Amino acid sequence: MQLEPRDRLIVALDLSSVEAAQAMVAKLGDAVSFYKIGYQLAYAGGLGYVPALIGAGKRVFLDLKLHDIGNTVEQGVKSVAKTGARFLTVHAYPQTMKAAVEAREGNLRILAVTVLTSYDDADLAAAGCDFTVPELVAERAAQARDIGVDGVVCSAEEAAKIRTIVGAKLALVTPGIRPAGADAGDQKRIMTPSKAIAAGADYLVVGRPILAAPDPKAAALAIVAEISQAKN
Repeated sequence: MQLEPRDRLIVALDLSSVEAAQAMVAKLGDAVSFYKIGYQLAYAGGLGYVPALIGAGKRVFLDLKLHDIGNTVEQGVKSVAKTGARFLTVHAYPQTMKAAVEAREGNLRILAVTVLTSYDDADLAAAGCDFTVPELVAERAAQARDIGVDGVVCSAEEAAKIRTIVGAKLALVTPGIRPAGADAGDQKRIMTPSKAIAAGADYLVVGRPILAAPDPKAAALAIVAEISQAKN
């Protein structure tokens, strides 16, 4: 299915209250159709905001990065499915992915997080991993494909290689997107919107470059325009 440029932008509502999220959604209006709710907003009442977003015609990505024993993951996924969310993240560990895939229902799609975009090779080494970032991302992407998840979360830097591993069916969702000239913040593996699309990304997750912009709607529209002009 061909995605419209606007539907490929996912705005991360990394805000500390539902009221702040509501205000931002109002500012963005029809420029944005897809929102991500992560820890910051989820633990500040954001899960209860999901029905309102869906009722307003928006799609929701719950970035909760589940990782626990199989039964706990299964029950968590079943609960999330009832919210009407479209995407849910789990960490790309085989047992966790299998449990999530077995429990998904309705329109919920499971995304496996390969390696966080704030990590580099030194961070993996410090965590005891005997892999480079590209090696670990590739290994986890192949496992995700074989287990049957719906998509993979990876840096846009790895998107082209991951696409060759997972094929056309799995969605590639890429955080760490920064328009040219934007501050990288705590991200280490970043890419511009047009380059990410050219690399094979299906969805781009953008937070601070939009939320912190003087005119968030204009910033979002500029990214959508860049997506529409990109080639993949």
